[in-house]
Amino acid sequence: MNSGPILLVEDNPDDRDLTLRAFKRANLANEIVIAEDGVEALDWLFATGKHTGRDTSQVPAVVLLDLKLPRIDGLEVLRRMRADERTKLLRVVILTSSVEDQDRLSGYSLGASSYVRKPVDLGDFMEAVRQLGVYWLVLNEAPPVTA
Repeated sequence: MNSGPILLVEDNPDDRDLTLRAFKRANLANEIVIAEDGVEALDWLFATGKHTGRDTSQVPAVVLLDLKLPRIDGLEVLRRMRADERTKLLRVVILTSSVEDQDRLSGYSLGASSYVRKPVDLGDFMEAVRQLGVYWLVLNEAPPVTA
């Protein structure tokens, strides 16, 4: 099991709360770091801005990335992550309500590990997040860490 934190990049407070509840119900013990927009996500990942000095050896087990974010959108966050040696192999799951084929194509083209559309139904949303947690944190093996 990957014990790194989960970086949840989500501006919608209701979706954040549901995601947190789903992980708690699934008994996933990983710390959850919340970024409310793309700038905050990048600051956390690269220890800049309000996260200057953060220990960057603590890397996320998985990044759950919404696309429609204020300041810097999710696709640009993904683009910057993949362009940097420190974050290019991190597992990134796009978790979005977007139904645009272009968003899905762009996400995968930029190196998303997975693309999941948020279900509208509350129960379905909770179950989808639970399954994501189990798969990415328990079953899937991360790339080896290189020094």
